[in-house]
Amino acid sequence: MTPQRVTLITLGVADLTRAKAFYAALGWEPTSETETVVFYQINGMVLGFFGLDSLAEDQGRSGATLGTGAMTLAQSFESEGEVDSAYAAALDAGATALKSPEKVFWGGYSGYYADPDGHVWEVAYNPFWPLNSDGSLTLPAE
Repeated sequence: MTPQRVTLITLGVADLTRAKAFYAALGWEPTSETETVVFYQINGMVLGFFGLDSLAEDQGRSGATLGTGAMTLAQSFESEGEVDSAYAAALDAGATALKSPEKVFWGGYSGYYADPDGHVWEVAYNPFWPLNSDGSLTLPAE
């Protein structure tokens, strides 16, 4: 088994119901959920949302103040138009605009928004990294 892998990303949220509603507005459907956590199957891995207090307790840090925004999650698209559509859909669902999509220094096109809990998402088109037919990304060999 390769050590260079991620199988599950769990993000803390202040209000699980609000988080589920936001991602539902983007077309996401939960695969599994309880009163305190929800999981989404995404391209060979899982993304979960867990109440902040419950997540801190699960980490062995009861009462800790967990923060957000120090990392970026990203979705790649096949065109600038798809990036614009995804960005608009996120804003319509309640995201906060951080940087409108624009041509960027590395030759692509990208923008950033924050979900209702402050988790930062990049939406991007990278002409140098073509997507697989299922939307997943395999870095091209150099």
